[in-house]
Amino acid sequence: MRKKIWIPATLIAVAAVGFFGFAPGYVEGSMNQIDGKPLIAVSDEAKALHNTLNIVDLHSDTLMWNRDLNDSASRGHMDLPRLQDGNVALQLFSSVTKTPKNQNYDGNGADSDNITLLTIAQLQPVKAWSSLAERSLYHAQKRDAAVDASDNAIKAVDTAGQLDALLAARQKEKRPVGAMLTIEGLQNLEGKASNLDRLYDAGFRMAGLTHFFDNELAGSMHGLKKGGLTPFGRDIVKRMEVKGMIIDIAHLSHSGVAEVLAMATRPVVSSHGGVQATCKVNRNLTDDEVRGVAKTGGIIGIGYWDGALCDTSPRAAAKAMKHVRDLVGIEHVALGSDYDGATTVRFDTSQLVQVTQALLDEGFTAAEIRAAMGENALRVIRAGLVPKVNAQ
Repeated sequence: MRKKIWIPATLIAVAAVGFFGFAPGYVEGSMNQIDGKPLIAVSDEAKALHNTLNIVDLHSDTLMWNRDLNDSASRGHMDLPRLQDGNVALQLFSSVTKTPKNQNYDGNGADSDNITLLTIAQLQPVKAWSSLAERSLYHAQKRDAAVDASDNAIKAVDTAGQLDALLAARQKEKRPVGAMLTIEGLQNLEGKASNLDRLYDAGFRMAGLTHFFDNELAGSMHGLKKGGLTPFGRDIVKRMEVKGMIIDIAHLSHSGVAEVLAMATRPVVSSHGGVQATCKVNRNLTDDEVRGVAKTGGIIGIGYWDGALCDTSPRAAAKAMKHVRDLVGIEHVALGSDYDGATTVRFDTSQLVQVTQALLDEGFTAAEIRAAMGENALRVIRAGLVPKVNAQ
């Protein structure tokens, strides 16, 4: 007869505390790192210019992690104090709802998910454990709670009017940081167009169609089939343009990118990544794709991690931005850090003056730096937030 083994309640409690209390922070700390390599010397000229900029970062994944945005953190790349130190005017916060196990740039199926365990370990609402839409709605609630608790240091940006009010407020002594919501892969629609309305109502104003796997809308650059848009995907693109939701082609398959660019009637964004001309990685944009984004009036956000730059140096970021400028014009250059997105970088958001210095060193004028660091993004976002009138 098999003996029953009794596990003391105290041991169970200790294990639970370890799992729910320690594990999420440990995972984040191990995935979002600074590589510790030397930074570049920053001149007084760069510091003075940087302090006058309206900086916009098109992509971070900070809401995925179990910490308060208002609090200074010892891990990760971003929080309110570091955003303030970096003089960021507007940060776009992405909702990540699903990532495949053994994630890679070349080929991932949609039959596994790392985020479910993270959702449970963080003690998120139970309905988020099994619903991707609910995970995004929870992320929206986190953004709103951070805004409410910030004493006006963080301001939600859901409309063009709120964006203008943010910039006006930043003319005063205490500069608030804007927070706008975006989505990393519309698998969170769960195949239902009605969920787009729910997400819009929660504050989401930009979305990428895919993340690291093919979904109901399109093929991913990292999926198995890497196909183009599905009929559902084309329908959602049209609905997004009508509503005033900006379309993000980051992670979308090359055939999907071509289809979006062909049908777009509003500026398209590539929120975070690089260009193949300076880093030949399959997730980066070809020159033809850069030209296509520019033709829509859109922008390309350059990231800071190795997969985007084949390096982590601010000089590598500046060289990628220079390539976009030289190919299609300065008005299409932007920042897209992918901070807190399981990336290793050279500098966190408090040290963004590193990019300003690197651009000066590449020969960018002050006006060009002002455009690349934020004014281009502000132009595209302001226009993209306005719903179409009398759309059919």
